[in-house]
Amino acid sequence: MYLAKINYKKENVVQVLSSIIKDVIDENTVIVCIGTDRAIGDALGPLVGTMLKNSDFKYPVYGTLDNPIHALNIYESIEHIKKSHPKGNFLAIDACLGSKTSIGNIQIREGPILPGKGVGKKLPQIGNYSIVGIVDKIDENNRFSFNSIRLSFILELAEIISLSLLLST
Repeated sequence: MYLAKINYKKENVVQVLSSIIKDVIDENTVIVCIGTDRAIGDALGPLVGTMLKNSDFKYPVYGTLDNPIHALNIYESIEHIKKSHPKGNFLAIDACLGSKTSIGNIQIREGPILPGKGVGKKLPQIGNYSIVGIVDKIDENNRFSFNSIRLSFILELAEIISLSLLLST
């Protein structure tokens, strides 16, 4: 179920997102940022994680540029996170593919993220809630068109999501 769908260019995007996030976080919240900085389009999660860590965010944050959670380590990472936070209210953050008209939308959903789904991978899901940024369209091969995604766009999405999380606490 979608709690929010809003384009990052909307004037009140941070206020809309932070007001919804306020309703889903609690004292057991754990932020899990998925992705890798080896592909610009997939760097959204680690950028958000790094921004939150650098801002002394009050909840635990996993998945940063220095220690990303990606396809090669996701099983061990999720197992470690769930063991470390048995009562965790997990809020997962990831980049996502969607329709061309949805690019730039930030969505908050009840339920987990399905990492790798947009590129045909079956990886473990994580999250009681999830925040995704739609960074590119799905092409006929279900792959990111890596050369068309601008770092400035991913950075702007990451800043909006990070600020929304910071303002919600």
